[in-house]
Amino acid sequence: MTSLIRHSGLSVLAIAILSGCAATSNDQTATEQLTPLQNQVLLATPPKVNEALTLKQIMANPDWMGVLAKGAYWGDDSQSIYFARQAHGNPVRNYFEQGVGETTATQLSLNELHNASQQYGVLNSEKSKKAYIYQGNIFVKQLSSGQVSQLTRQNTPVNGVRFLNNGDIAYWQGDDIFQIHNSTGLHEQIASIKMTAKPKGVEDPSSYIAKQQHRLIQYVAQQHDKEKQKEQYKKELTKADPTMASKVWYLGEGERVTNLSLSPDGRFVLLSLIDKKYSWRGEHDIMPNYLGKEGYVDAVPARARVAEDKNPGERLVLLDLDTHTEKAITIEGLEGFDEDVLAKVKSENAKAKGESYKSERTPRKIQLMQDWGWEQSAIQWQETENKVAIMLEAIDNKDRWIATLDLKKGSLTTEHRLHDEAWVNYNFNQFGWLPKSDDLYYLSEETGYSHIYLKRAGEQVEPLTQGKYVVSDITLGPKAQFIYYKANKRHPGIDNVYRVEVSTGKDEQLTQWGGQLDYSLSPDGKNLLLNASRRTEPSELYLQPIGGELKKMTSYTSDAFKDYAWQAPEVVAVPSSHGAGEVYARVYLPQGYDKSQAEKYPAVIFNHGAGYLQNAHYGFSGYFREFMFHNLLTQQGYVVMDMDYRGSKGYGRDWRTAVYRQMGTPEVEDLEDGVNWMAANANVDANRVGTYGGSYGGFLTFMALFNEPELFQAGAALRPVTDWAHYNAPYTSNILNTPDVDPIAYERSSPIEHAQGLQKPLLIMSGVLDDNVFFQDSVRLVQRLIELEKPMFETAIYPVEPHGFKEPSSWLDEYRRIYKLFEEELK
Repeated sequence: MTSLIRHSGLSVLAIAILSGCAATSNDQTATEQLTPLQNQVLLATPPKVNEALTLKQIMANPDWMGVLAKGAYWGDDSQSIYFARQAHGNPVRNYFEQGVGETTATQLSLNELHNASQQYGVLNSEKSKKAYIYQGNIFVKQLSSGQVSQLTRQNTPVNGVRFLNNGDIAYWQGDDIFQIHNSTGLHEQIASIKMTAKPKGVEDPSSYIAKQQHRLIQYVAQQHDKEKQKEQYKKELTKADPTMASKVWYLGEGERVTNLSLSPDGRFVLLSLIDKKYSWRGEHDIMPNYLGKEGYVDAVPARARVAEDKNPGERLVLLDLDTHTEKAITIEGLEGFDEDVLAKVKSENAKAKGESYKSERTPRKIQLMQDWGWEQSAIQWQETENKVAIMLEAIDNKDRWIATLDLKKGSLTTEHRLHDEAWVNYNFNQFGWLPKSDDLYYLSEETGYSHIYLKRAGEQVEPLTQGKYVVSDITLGPKAQFIYYKANKRHPGIDNVYRVEVSTGKDEQLTQWGGQLDYSLSPDGKNLLLNASRRTEPSELYLQPIGGELKKMTSYTSDAFKDYAWQAPEVVAVPSSHGAGEVYARVYLPQGYDKSQAEKYPAVIFNHGAGYLQNAHYGFSGYFREFMFHNLLTQQGYVVMDMDYRGSKGYGRDWRTAVYRQMGTPEVEDLEDGVNWMAANANVDANRVGTYGGSYGGFLTFMALFNEPELFQAGAALRPVTDWAHYNAPYTSNILNTPDVDPIAYERSSPIEHAQGLQKPLLIMSGVLDDNVFFQDSVRLVQRLIELEKPMFETAIYPVEPHGFKEPSSWLDEYRRIYKLFEEELK
């Protein structure tokens, strides 16, 4: 899930995923008109240091907290960084450059914005030039001088670019591939891929009537012969004349290209194809916008639901541009390519219907790996040779393969297979070649935690990291001596950056941070750029020289926010009574807390969104509004807890997959342990506890109130999932398989199937324009509750809001209702 991940709306995938919040993409183009940040209207009056918070303050335009740096990355000279800042609700993004020794940044002007587009450029083999795409055109930068040259200026955007081994540049527009010859400047089209049937050309008559026409009418026969001669002449001319463009590839009209990758010498093109009819759009649905700008109801297209999403998988094809030959890639080289990995699930479901299931081997559907966070391709060519490694996944979510491709035979060889009885993670899939070698490095969760592995040609796999911690965000150093990575070794909620020496396995800690961070290694390998936060300190940029002292580079958090006396939540380990070990949680205590006082405190448990997300950490929460709301609740005498229930991120594979086929069961068990912990350790009245959350958190609110009606006295469900069969396939099929295969899992895990258990007050709140968790989810549940004659629920709708609310007025209305519910039911 990505867009459900943060209320701050920081990042998200191209596919809709379950997140708890606010979704403003970081991917807006750099060409939008610049608006100075200082001209933005701040809609909130900052609180004074010791005054009580108000809901209007908390839910106001968050710019009063500061407009933070986003998407920071290194300049090519390792002496400057680039980043963006964007005021809340502003469609314009502002870009900045800051030197590593400077304390202030300079905003880029319109004619300098191409500098902000170089992050994803590609280098030539000598590392002396960088090619990148800006405004759909190709630019080349001389790294020694910084001189930039524009190579294309056209309206049709370039989709990808790479240097070839001979120094030429190749690029592609749609399904057409071009080569810019370095020596002559000639632009040559080296491949034209047409997803249509091959033209039949001039055909001889085949029917009786046609043959008779040619036999009896001399003119018809002569015209036919002339057409055949012209066709043959064109074939010979194309073959003999070097000035002619390359032959066209006709790959049939039933598929479309989903990925295109060119070999380092420009000879081979590897394609992934999918059925042209397949779409992420739903066949039957629209999302009505009742407040269309023309005064009518606008019909907005909606995504497909997992119950109707029939992913056909992808087919791999290899094109040899030298010989103009095409090879279909066979998958028999993938270990377990035809295993019936869902046999147990299918047998259980068949038995429930009084039937039996016979397992049979059949080729599985596969696709290129769809990692939800990476920036690399699932197709990785060696830098200098025509050798390629491909990461593939099964559509059934149970296997991930790293395979090498025999370019002559079109066959795959398994280099690594990662199998999971539940599902293979959509994170932690980075991989690649070590330079000038046949050695591969990759991340894998095979031991239960994500770690780095090295597979040298002809040798056993070697783990480069080991332990009960999670490794992510690996970076190969500029000389390939080290692999840099982020890990939570010290504590599940504390990140630091490390590096491991590839040749010796020697490990070294490079940062000493006490919260959460992301990092970027400078091109020269001498410095780390950190985007780091602590519990009451939003993310700022820091410079960490390798072996040197940490230096703060930005300070965009407002003084009003920094000066307020925010309560830093304590991170505690709640013992599990259900065999899960320890459940980490954040705890906020009431102002003037007295553990010995006779009157016990009311409490609230917040359920984070996304399911697979970490919130009980030592960094600043992505749920910044909830952080402030929890501070407000403590000022009103509440104990507040945020739990990283089972299924949450940061605790390894087994914690993640504990929810497999039973979403809402282990999580609610953990919530029960949280209530008991607060009763035993925070002087909480277990009979005065409420719960709330958005998206997945709203789903958990339902499951708790429906299945454990005595656990909470009230609950609020925001933008909630009520029936997993109506959610999207990329997220849901991982955890519950698909409804046609595993209806037991869906009925066990969908709140609408358990609505009869509601006994306590429930507040349901949904945005009408939610294209992630559809508004229809709430509509269906409301009708179900009406038919069950349940009088203890209320609803609130928000006509202009998507999944992550945007308008301060909507946030305020929503949380006023939540606060009122808790005040009426828990006090």
